[in-house]
Amino acid sequence: MPGMNLTRAEAAERASVINVESYEVNLDLTRGERVFTSQTTVRFTATPGAASFIDAVTDTVRSVNLNGVELDPAEVADGIRIQLPNLAAENVLVIDADALYMNTGEGLHRFVDPVDQEVYLYTQFEVADCRRMFAVFEQPDLKATFQFSVTAPKYWNVVSNAPTPQPVEKGEASTWDFAPTQRISCYITALIAGPYQVARDSLVSSSGRTVELGVFARASLMEYLDVANIVTITRQGFEFYEKNFGTPYPFEKYDQLFVPEFNAGAMENAGAVTFLEEYVFRSRPTGAMVERRAITILHELAHMWFGDLVTMKWWNDLWLNESFAEFMSTLAAAQNTEFTSAWTTFNTLEKNWAYRQDQLPSTHPIVAPINDLEDVEVNFDGITYAKGASVLRQLVAFVGQEEFMAGVREYFAKHAWGNTELPDLLRELEAASGRDLSHWGGSWLETAGVNTLTAQISEDENGVITDFAIHQSAAADYPTLRQHRLAVGFYSLDAGGKLQRVHLEELDIDGELTEVPALVGLARPDLVLLNDDDLTYTKIRLDERSLATATEHLKDFAQSLPRTLVWSAAWDAVREAESPARTYVQLLLNNIGHEVDSTVIMVLLRQLNTSLDSFVAAEHSQELGIHAADRLWELATEAEAGSDAQLQFAKAFAHRSRTAAQLDTVQALFDGSTALDGLAVDTDLRWALAIALSAGGRMDDAGLDAVLAADDTAKGKASWHTARAARPTAEAKAAAFAAATSGDLSNDQQSAVIAGFNTTHDSELISGYAQQYFDLLVTTWESFSHEMAKQIVLGFYPGSNVSEQTLAQTDSFLASLGQKHPAMRRLLVESKADVERALAARAADAQA
Repeated sequence: MPGMNLTRAEAAERASVINVESYEVNLDLTRGERVFTSQTTVRFTATPGAASFIDAVTDTVRSVNLNGVELDPAEVADGIRIQLPNLAAENVLVIDADALYMNTGEGLHRFVDPVDQEVYLYTQFEVADCRRMFAVFEQPDLKATFQFSVTAPKYWNVVSNAPTPQPVEKGEASTWDFAPTQRISCYITALIAGPYQVARDSLVSSSGRTVELGVFARASLMEYLDVANIVTITRQGFEFYEKNFGTPYPFEKYDQLFVPEFNAGAMENAGAVTFLEEYVFRSRPTGAMVERRAITILHELAHMWFGDLVTMKWWNDLWLNESFAEFMSTLAAAQNTEFTSAWTTFNTLEKNWAYRQDQLPSTHPIVAPINDLEDVEVNFDGITYAKGASVLRQLVAFVGQEEFMAGVREYFAKHAWGNTELPDLLRELEAASGRDLSHWGGSWLETAGVNTLTAQISEDENGVITDFAIHQSAAADYPTLRQHRLAVGFYSLDAGGKLQRVHLEELDIDGELTEVPALVGLARPDLVLLNDDDLTYTKIRLDERSLATATEHLKDFAQSLPRTLVWSAAWDAVREAESPARTYVQLLLNNIGHEVDSTVIMVLLRQLNTSLDSFVAAEHSQELGIHAADRLWELATEAEAGSDAQLQFAKAFAHRSRTAAQLDTVQALFDGSTALDGLAVDTDLRWALAIALSAGGRMDDAGLDAVLAADDTAKGKASWHTARAARPTAEAKAAAFAAATSGDLSNDQQSAVIAGFNTTHDSELISGYAQQYFDLLVTTWESFSHEMAKQIVLGFYPGSNVSEQTLAQTDSFLASLGQKHPAMRRLLVESKADVERALAARAADAQA
């Protein structure tokens, strides 16, 4: 929507003029399916005589009263902002408006459950969408108290940041008058309303106070909600954070709500965290999903302190907000839950995301310039989350975990309920550790790019190391060489054929070459692993002997983390076109059956898809793809009955099935004429098989409708959309493209249709949409909400056509765009970079 942007300069100017005391927001949610009443009273101080504005995305503004004076809405309100002239020292602003329900996962989202036809509402306000529900000075440093009064159907549950009060009935409706919140930022306020069901529990905080816990879901999903597991993880998180942060949980209660059509994994609303409904497992989940839910629960809980209690002043410190929660959630999982291998998961999932993001043309320093809200929207990226968290882990290795936590405790004590910037935290860490972090911060936070480390080893005729050095390099465009605290691991094969660590050396390196005299005189092992224990953020390359050992004995590592480090190095070499993709595919297919970590299996299967679809030379892709699918079926049949691996291999096989024989096997699994011991074809697996059959031309509309009839739920309908769009006909692809770009679908429906459009055995079916795609981009970006426009920009980019033609079409469009819409430009530049990388990888594979 034009005019929705807010610049940092505007925010700073507004903050210099006003200070907000409180909001009273009255909402009437009984007026139908399109709009709701939003009446806001704001009390704030200001520089006398100054002018400013308040944010309010409205359908209609009925009245604006500033200090008893009626302002003409036609003159001061444009549907996005309301101008406030001639402010007094003490101000009371009253705005009466109608606001719009959303179906995009932004603002106040309205969803109708197809199972019971009940309405479910929830808010999603980050970055700047609480202005879609009430009038607000929408920026994180203008904290205030918020008091919500909500009128809704009397049988609903209504949840916000403060504890839910006893409602007052008024006919068929009731009104819930919530107490004021603590002084918080507007983007972490929340409203969740509808006939949600709840399971309740409680815990005792370190302060001795009882904290009430609520776990909510839609009525049609409540039977699937694993409340006991969720509460256990929550308790473990409370225990870990209160101990390490030295500050009791700062809010009055803690509700966790699983809501429909959510755009992210979760959102840290103070005391009322919302989660993606994918974390409610209707069918048997993979271990990766169970662990991801636990990490997400811990991530959002960490935000109650870092983000909600103490909040960034402006969005340039978004990285610190998210990185801290990402790091702490993994640390808490590894040290205080059953997920003791969480750092393995972090390496394979988060760090690989970071490495990819950091090698795109759009890479940026962790501390990125955030000039406006559009900059924020596209900086929820692998730098902000994964690289930032990786660098925090390096910082902890550099200063020590106890010293780090001591600094964090002092930070919370000094800045509770306030806004801060990065130097505020670094000062406390320096004081606690005695380390000077000025150089560290400059090299790690203010420069972009990732280093590469290699070992230079000399040995004598007896295999004794005579010289050992670590060489550090950097990309030409990002030449910074950094100081790293890291470990070097020596691994040798034991009598049982396992690769066991026989020596570990932890040290600091700096500059291009660092000698390691402590390793001189030791016997050279079978494998040398730089960055063992994954303490720093860097790419690694194995020396020739270590690479040969890893290739032959990858499955024989006794621990998961070193094996995963080797996997990551091998994958990065393929992405860098240093190693042929076919070699990696074979390495993967030969060893993935020995993996026991669910998340590692999941990521490897994703990398298999990328390799086959993008990196393998075109002349080899069909034959290798057929072989890979056959091997995946073998792996599924060989896997332990009922195991996580069996489930993942079966789904991967269905997705990659291309030949008549392979599709026959998928059909047999679907109809039950073939079965794998321990593999139940439950609801979600049945849909995965149906989508595969539809993409293979084996399931018509009647067949898909029959599957939907057996699962006529929101998730079932989304899967149905995907399956229909996956059909291998020109008509199906045209219908999918038209539907997803029409603006008539919800965010989840649009995403599902795009997924089906891109599910194809023949890229020629969708390659003809490139020009149509580029022709609609500007209109889409200017007329759709950010989330909906972003899904179109990324989802329909013609990246499956790995060719110079795609690069030329992208360049032509970018040239015509000029300087408009920099956020959209960034998304396109990143997509183009993936095609360039695929072309280089294919060329390397063709030469192998």
